[in-house]
Formats: sequence, C-alpha cells, structure tokens
Amino acid sequence: MRRTVYDADQEAFRAVVRDFIAAEVVPHHAEWEENGMAPRSFYEAAGALGITGLQIPEQYGGGGQSTFKFNCVVNEEAQAAQVSLGSLRVHLDVTVPYFLRYATDEQRERWFPGICDGTLMTAIAITEPGTGSDMAGITTAAVRDGDDYVLSGAKTFISGGAQAGLVLVVARTSPLDDRDRRAGLSILVVEEGMAGFGRGRKLSKLGLLTQDTLELFFDEVRVPARNLLGEEGAAFGYLTSNLPQERLTVAVGAQAAAASAVRITSRYVRERSVFGRPLAGFQNTKFVLAECATEVAAGQTLCDRAIAHHDAGELTPAVAAMVKLFCTEMQGRVIDKCLQLFGGYGYTREYPIARLYADARVTRIYAGTSEVMKSIISKEMGL
Repeated sequence: MRRTVYDADQEAFRAVVRDFIAAEVVPHHAEWEENGMAPRSFYEAAGALGITGLQIPEQYGGGGQSTFKFNCVVNEEAQAAQVSLGSLRVHLDVTVPYFLRYATDEQRERWFPGICDGTLMTAIAITEPGTGSDMAGITTAAVRDGDDYVLSGAKTFISGGAQAGLVLVVARTSPLDDRDRRAGLSILVVEEGMAGFGRGRKLSKLGLLTQDTLELFFDEVRVPARNLLGEEGAAFGYLTSNLPQERLTVAVGAQAAAASAVRITSRYVRERSVFGRPLAGFQNTKFVLAECATEVAAGQTLCDRAIAHHDAGELTPAVAAMVKLFCTEMQGRVIDKCLQLFGGYGYTREYPIARLYADARVTRIYAGTSEVMKSIISKEMGL
C-alpha cells in the first residue's frame, strides 16, 4: 500500500541513513553483538551525520526538526537492514525529549552540543529491582543538602547505561505519601565520573545484543542542584507525558521488523528447494506469507496514522497503547511464522531471521507490557 506519511525531505534523509547503515553498521554488527554494545565511534559518526541531534535546536548544532518523522525513518531503516543501532533509539526517542522540554538555558548550553555531535550519549534510569512498571513505587532517594542532592539507590534494565555521559535518574525527593504515591518524584541528571556513581554488570539478554543493558548504582552521589531537570516533584507527570511517543517508537520498530521478516522470507522460499521443488511453490508457504503480508499492511496503516497524529499533537495515551499492542503482538506472530518457513536454518544466528526473532520478544515487555496496554485501552473504554 502506498505510504503518504513522509515528504520528499524525509525520503531523501532515508537514502542517506540507508547508506550510512550499510557502510558503518552492517559490516561490524556481528562484532558489536559479541562485545555487547556499539562502540562510541559509531555514535560520533552518527553525530557527524546529524542523527544524534535531529530535534536539538540549530543554535547548538542540531537539526532543529520539530517533526518526529526523521526519527521514525532511522528506526525503519535499521530494521530494514536487520540490525540494531546500540542505544541510539533510546537516546533519540526516549531520553532527548526530556531535555528538549525541561532543560534550562544553562543546561542546554552545557549539554546540547555534546548530544548533537554524538560525544555525549544519554540514558534514562527509572526501573528498579522489584518495581517494574510501577513508577510510583520508586525508592531511589535524593536528599537536598545545600547546593547538592545526595542520591542513593539502584536501577536495573538501563539501556545504554554503559556509555551514557548523562543519565536521567528518577528519584524520590520527598517521602512517600500513601495518599498520593505519584508525588515527590524528580529527575536528576547524573554525569559520567561523579563520585559514587557505579555501573554494574551488563545483563545477558536474549536479543538486542548491541544495546547494552545493565544495572546502575548510586552511593551517596552528590548531584548539583543545577542538574535538576524540570521542577522538583513533577517527574511522574513528565514521564507519563512522554510515554505515547516512547510507545509509538516501539511500534514503528516492531512494524518495520515484521515487514523486513516478510521480505527476507519471501526471498528465501523462492531460493530454497524442498522435495525437488521451490519452497515457494507449496500452498502452505503461499498462504502463510499472504497472511503475514496482510498483517504487516494493517500494522503499517495503523503506524502511519499514529505518526501523523503524533506530529499534530493528537496522539493520545490510549491510541498509542493500541498501536503498540497491535504492532508488537503482530511482530511476534509474523516473525514466528517466517522463522518456521526457514526450518532449522532459521534457528541459527547465521540467518537474520533468528536475530529478528530474538529481538522481537522484548517489544511486548518494555515501554509497558501488553497487559499494561490492555489496561490503558480498557480504561479509556470506560471498563
């Protein structure tokens, strides 16, 4: 189906990103997976191309883009090449928006140039051992002491934490109040090298092997009060306001990955012979791929409408939840069917379908599980 969501500038940018991924990512991707992260040089190369600061104002060296569509193009092209770009998506689509909305002029002067050139990558630390999706249950605490906050606690499942120069840490800056568990949370920007800031082991994951994910520890870290992002105690509202975009970007990646799986599987079944005839000649193969192509087309239409709504400021939490729920569940179904058509070869990492399969599983978990999405949708329905 013909897509109309992107204009000529975004399609021209797509061609640049596609060439960049082919030259700078694909040849090195297996090595990145072995190392458990993309190298810093990759982010600097992306910065030189203008990718790491797409929406940062031009005065700081950024692209000054108000639209989210360029970010979506980066996401789609990575999936089209069956690769992951380390923690770049988290930096672009999840973390940078908080800086754009809440950073002071002084903070922008300090941080935005490094964000733009790829030398200052970012991460966000919300999840704690035992809290999961319950942001109101955060126990990491920061106590004001003069011109500093003294930060103590631990975070886990932090994507990009190994190389982030700036980590947005969600901490409790006032005691937990059972009457309003969401109150009293703030965002403190912890900088690489601060005393007491420790990085734990990189978690051994099923997929997304180029995206480092690890534990972070804060042992009485003195964070200057000038590193408070936004207002004290207002973090819960900040976090929930960015969730629709975060869930949309997961959906965009899931949709693009499913489409990529159908493309490479269609090519494979034409080349692979079974019982003396092309695998593509069997009715089961045709029917399975026809079902997959139809699901991908439905997901694409849903995604494109959501991207347009987001750019217009009309993407609601419930609609974002619907898009994420459909696209990630569809991704799981489609890629599973495609891997089955590869047979035993599909279970080896020699073929990209195995990587797509492993990477797909987490999309139904992070940025809110499928069950959380259903809760949001049903609440909007008045149920």
